[in-house]
Amino acid sequence: MSGLPEHYVQPGESHLVKEPAVLCTLLGSCVGIAFLIPRLGVGALCHPMLPSYPLKPQNGRSLADGRRYVDFAIRDLASQFSSLGAHQEEIRVKIFGGADVLTVVNESSRPTVGRLNCEAALRVLRDHGFEVVASSLGGTTGMSIKFNTETGEVLLKRLG
Repeated sequence: MSGLPEHYVQPGESHLVKEPAVLCTLLGSCVGIAFLIPRLGVGALCHPMLPSYPLKPQNGRSLADGRRYVDFAIRDLASQFSSLGAHQEEIRVKIFGGADVLTVVNESSRPTVGRLNCEAALRVLRDHGFEVVASSLGGTTGMSIKFNTETGEVLLKRLG
């Protein structure tokens, strides 16, 4: 993509960089949320797998466990951005994924994990004052994304 160092973000992980890099991941029902703060040269990508952190978490849950959840991952990064001196209005957010990659037998039943992840992400981002500047959500196929933290460009490739 650009000769920059590449970092693969696994499901349930978040990765924040303070130097130009390419952050990559593969998405299905998970969402990938890319954050860019041009003034600070900071970029981040989170890859949460489930919509909401449990109300009664199990004993011994770690920060890494929390990052598996959309709401927790966004709040965690928002806190890190704040500690770096970022202002909400300067943070560019792009969101991807949330596909229904598994066959749903009865579509009138409860919402899919992909849809719940999308809804949770958009709600939490809005509640924290983040403006989404680009998105590609839903569908029935996964995707790979490569986020260039130097330019803010996200290269998206649909799978299948």
